[in-house]
Amino acid sequence: MARAGRAGLGAWGRRCAGGDVAPVCAPWRWASALLWLAAASAAAASVRWRGGEEPDPYCQAKYTFCPTGSPVPVMKDDDVIEVFRLQAPVWEFKYGDLLGHLKIMHDAIGFRSTLTEKNYTMEWYELFQLGNCTFPHLRPEMNAPFWCNQGAACFFEGIDDIHWKENGTLVLVATMSGDIFNKMAKWVKQDNETGIYYETWTVQASPEKGAETWFESYDCSKFVLRTYKKLAELGADFKKIETNYTRIFLYSGEPTYLGNETSVFGPTGDKTLALAIKRFYCPFKPHLSTKEFLLSLLQIFDAVIIHRQFYLFYNFEYWFLPMKFPFIKITYEEIPLPDRNRTLSGL
Repeated sequence: MARAGRAGLGAWGRRCAGGDVAPVCAPWRWASALLWLAAASAAAASVRWRGGEEPDPYCQAKYTFCPTGSPVPVMKDDDVIEVFRLQAPVWEFKYGDLLGHLKIMHDAIGFRSTLTEKNYTMEWYELFQLGNCTFPHLRPEMNAPFWCNQGAACFFEGIDDIHWKENGTLVLVATMSGDIFNKMAKWVKQDNETGIYYETWTVQASPEKGAETWFESYDCSKFVLRTYKKLAELGADFKKIETNYTRIFLYSGEPTYLGNETSVFGPTGDKTLALAIKRFYCPFKPHLSTKEFLLSLLQIFDAVIIHRQFYLFYNFEYWFLPMKFPFIKITYEEIPLPDRNRTLSGL
């Protein structure tokens, strides 16, 4: 990927509050994607398994992250633990199956101890809802965009059968020993301490199979897939059933590295570039009215589709994406469950 150059301001139209200029128009692809961003946040909650430093108090969730929960139990080594695939439409508790029709799904994992007959749920999601993880706040007192993009794992006792079954999936995918469960619990704690930021987008060169992937997402489904892979490595036996996951893609030519927060927005930063990035993020403000939301869709269309520009924040760095048709796509694609023998042979 290119690591030089600077992105120009492009052609921008309307002004944001405070004098910032923002782009101007919006297709159905962006409408459905932004419906996700406006309405989406992974459902359910529980005991915190946070990694890294505590978030800034400025970051506030509309729905509290992990409000109730229970400690992660230590299972008896000879216990037989059933592993369940859990999937339901994002924000199903508020919108029912609305986002399910768009195949915008949240993923989690369920466990059942055959010795105690107790059930548990484990999931990984955003601390401050999906919109906050995908776009920053433009705070008047700060020169740089401010991000509330942390994610973390949760574990709590019980499985809400109605929530998962009514519009989604609750199906047995594997069995394992209590010893494997205990080893998995230690791994999850380590995983949670190293991967603490949520990333919505997968960025690819094109929708074609084998296309170059510029950036990978880091979300609820990726946590489930990592956990399944680890369980297979530890010796869990998985069934052979079809499993599909939601992914949201941006399509772009080779990205250009722009710099980190200090090099772009600091005292010696590139003021023209800094202004361009803030103007791009201006339409993605949280808590918009219906009128403001529709206007923002028009502005986003002008920036991303007409002028083919997207500024991505990834691992504390800013990148410029020269967008390409079809620009954005939400998919619900099959990713097979791990094969224990194949996973062990690859170690």
